[in-house]
Amino acid sequence: QVQLVESGGGLVQAGGSLRLSCAASGLTFSSYAMGWFRQAPGQGREFVSAISRGGSTYYADSVKGRFTISRDNAANTVNLQMNSLKPEDTAVYSCAANPANYRGTYYTKPNEYNYWGQGTQVTVSS
Repeated sequence: QVQLVESGGGLVQAGGSLRLSCAASGLTFSSYAMGWFRQAPGQGREFVSAISRGGSTYYADSVKGRFTISRDNAANTVNLQMNSLKPEDTAVYSCAANPANYRGTYYTKPNEYNYWGQGTQVTVSS
């Protein structure tokens, strides 16, 4: 079955950096569009970033210029480099996967994704 396992979360001071990774198994990774979402306490799930099969990327305005998404099809991983972190970035970050027919397709809504990881906590202190 499809499994997505996130890693790399932790506690960091404002202005610091973290690199999240999501290891995928049980799927043909190169055929899937991938995404990152986050959920803060008492909040709904928020789109962070997405990457298509072909490597096209898309970011929420709140993280544009600070976060970078990338994928390694040989290693079946998708990464999220997070720089210049702010306290408002504090949340549980989850990766998501969905098959995509076209190389340029990416998804930005939670209900567009079929598979989810369990999430990793990111806490940014002020």
